[in-house]
Amino acid sequence: MTKRSKASARGKREPVRIGIIGGSGLYAISGLTATREVRVRTPFGDPSDAFVVGTLEGQRVAFLARHGRGHRLMPTEINFRANIYAMKLLGVERILSASAVGSLREDLPPGMFLIPDQFFDRTRHRVDTFFGQGLVAHISFDKPTCGPLSAVLAAACEAERVPVHRGGTYVCMEGPQFSTLAESHVYRQLRFDVIGMTNLTEARLAREAEICYATMAMITDYDCWHPEHDAVTGAQILAVLHHNAENAHNVLRRAVRSIPDAPACRCGQALAHAILTDRKAIPPAARRRLAAITGKYLE
Repeated sequence: MTKRSKASARGKREPVRIGIIGGSGLYAISGLTATREVRVRTPFGDPSDAFVVGTLEGQRVAFLARHGRGHRLMPTEINFRANIYAMKLLGVERILSASAVGSLREDLPPGMFLIPDQFFDRTRHRVDTFFGQGLVAHISFDKPTCGPLSAVLAAACEAERVPVHRGGTYVCMEGPQFSTLAESHVYRQLRFDVIGMTNLTEARLAREAEICYATMAMITDYDCWHPEHDAVTGAQILAVLHHNAENAHNVLRRAVRSIPDAPACRCGQALAHAILTDRKAIPPAARRRLAAITGKYLE
């Protein structure tokens, strides 16, 4: 039975090292046992929903439905800062993300998963940094996903016989509307691979929070560039969405089982040389607001 808790995550006895963020069609994670709901307070407001914390494949895991259970939040309405900061407060060191995307390539059909290693930003209304208001930091973001963690996801797909493409560029649009035909053709000319509405913002914030981040882009349909796009029905897209969600459960369970104890990356030191503000000039409010991610550098 799920237990509910409204306490702040700061005082939790058992740190949760792995976080999972589920996108469209993935509002829960199968196999999670000994669960409890945890509502985390953050300086940036409320996350999308309560976290479901439990044990998956022997690991402590926190699951969050990105759009809220019942899909209540548009991409622009998601409080990405609260979601990632809450993960940090829970003790999360690695985030596995799953999201529905459209394909920009004929050879990336619906039902295939892509593990992106690059993003291109087409958002307009997002707050996508924890910094500001007296505290400035510039992280390195040339490689926006965690390479070793992405490799774990790709290997898990292959082991579960889920068709997967390693690497590629995810263009992140604002939404909630889909692309115009002109936009879709331009993205293809730029050789982008898939299009979605959420993952880039998460990746930026996860890097600022020094959390490893990797994502599965689960292809539901071809974007509107495809000549047969108009023939695709909503029922067909929903069927692919449900099939992808079933595959995602299997992949995520195997990935959680395969994650090594020690990270083989530098995501956990992303802020080591990024904070530029003179320590004496940082306002006390900024120190308190970002204590979970900057505290070790400002003490």
